[in-house]
Amino acid sequence: MGQRAAIYARVSTSDQSCERQLGELNGFAERGGFDVVATFMEAASGTKANRAARKQVMQLAQARKIDSILVTELSRWGRSTQDLLDTLNCLAGWKVSVVAMSGMTFELDTPHGRMMATLLAGIAQFERDLLSERVKSGLAAARSRGRKLGRQLGERPKSDKLAPKVMAAVEAGRSYRWIARDLGLSKNTVTEIVRRQRSADGCDP
Repeated sequence: MGQRAAIYARVSTSDQSCERQLGELNGFAERGGFDVVATFMEAASGTKANRAARKQVMQLAQARKIDSILVTELSRWGRSTQDLLDTLNCLAGWKVSVVAMSGMTFELDTPHGRMMATLLAGIAQFERDLLSERVKSGLAAARSRGRKLGRQLGERPKSDKLAPKVMAAVEAGRSYRWIARDLGLSKNTVTEIVRRQRSADGCDP
């Protein structure tokens, strides 16, 4: 019997179908001698944090019921470079690897895997640096338009201090959940900051 594997297929919208991915992955599993014990598919944006099917795969991995996760390509699994690195680290602790149809196996407890982790960590830092530049650019653009991005420090020193970054990230198209995680705030705090700023600008309904 081969390695126990879970197949994971994802498309970005409900208008698309996972059938092609499933067909390719089942063929790949058969050729590779994997014993497929579960198949998961979902229609969700790659940036969406709450992906129920992927969570179920992680639960199987944690319960040691699978040895490998089969995907058509790594982008189907990870939301971002940092998310990919985080989940691969979790899976390594459970002795579970992610295997792409390219033939690449991603497991962080091998020399090759550790090298991959170093590369991914570097890419994740690069992405954070790019975002920081975009946020600064958005902040400068907002200021040039005369937008009020903050309030005088008072009862909410931390949220007041971070309000410009929150609003710049919102203008850059980031989700409230992402902003909260990146700035170390709760989602409710981010929502309140945006509400206050928009109210101050006369944008609150």
